[in-house]
Amino acid sequence: MTTKMTKLTGSIAKYMVLTIGVIVVVFPLYIAVVNSLKSNADMNRLSPLQPPAHPDWQNYVTAWTGGTLGSAFLNTFFIIVLAVVGNIVFGTMVAYVLGRFNFPFKRVIMGAYLVAMFIPTMTVQVAIFGIIKNVGLFDTRYAMVLLYLGTNVVQIYIYMQFVKRIPVSLDESAMLDGASYFRIYRSIIFPLLAPASATVAILQTIAIYNDLYSPYLYMPSTNLGVVSTALLRFEGPYSAQWNLIMAASVIIAIPLLLIYLFLQRYIFAGIVNGAVRE
Repeated sequence: MTTKMTKLTGSIAKYMVLTIGVIVVVFPLYIAVVNSLKSNADMNRLSPLQPPAHPDWQNYVTAWTGGTLGSAFLNTFFIIVLAVVGNIVFGTMVAYVLGRFNFPFKRVIMGAYLVAMFIPTMTVQVAIFGIIKNVGLFDTRYAMVLLYLGTNVVQIYIYMQFVKRIPVSLDESAMLDGASYFRIYRSIIFPLLAPASATVAILQTIAIYNDLYSPYLYMPSTNLGVVSTALLRFEGPYSAQWNLIMAASVIIAIPLLLIYLFLQRYIFAGIVNGAVRE
C-alpha cells in the first residue's frame, strides 16, 4: 500500500509540474492572441487577460500591410538561406580538419573558438561596425549574411563528434582509390554529416529569426526590415499600438512554432548524438 501511495504521489507531483510548465509556455501566447483581436477601445477598456466580445480580425490584415511583413519575411528568408548554407559548409570543413588531422596549434585554434564565446558582443561592436562599413556592406542584406556566416564552437563540437564516429577506414579506402582530401570530404564526410547539419540549420535559423539588435543596427533602411524589426513600425515616440504589435507577433511566431513542432526531434537527436563519445 505504501509503495502504491508513493507512486501515486510521485505521479501527481510529476503531472502538476508538467501542468505548470505548460501554463508558463502557453500563457504568453494566450495573451498575444487575445490582445491581437482587440480594438483600440478594447485595449483601453478591458484587462489584458479578458478576451474581446467582438474579435477584430482586421488587426492581422493591418499588421501584415502596415508592418510590410511580406517584405520582412523575404529579407529574413534571404539572410537565413545564405547564412545557414555558409554555416553548414564552413562548419563541416572545420570539423573535418580538426577531427581528422593532427597539426601544430590545433589546440590553440580550438581554444580560440572557446575564448571567442566568452567575449561580450557589445565590447566588439565598434570594431565590427567599422569593418562592415569599410567593406561597403552597411545597410545591405549581405552585412547580416557576413555576420551570421561564421560558425560557432557549439556547431563545431556537434560536427566533430559526428566526424569521430565516421570510420577512418572509409577515408583510407578512398585514398587508395586516388581520392583527394577534398573529394573525401565532399563524397564521404559531408553526406554522413547530414543529421548534424539538420540540427545546425534549425538552431541557426531560430537564432537569426529571433535576432533584433543586429538587423536594427546594420540594416536601418525601411525596405531592409526583417521580421524582428518589423514590430518597431507600430511604435511611436509617445505610444505603441499594442493590438497591432500582438497581431504581428502572432504572425511572426507561427513559422517558429511550426519549425519547433515538426523538427524538434532533429534538434534533440543531433545534440544528444553529438554529445555522446564512443
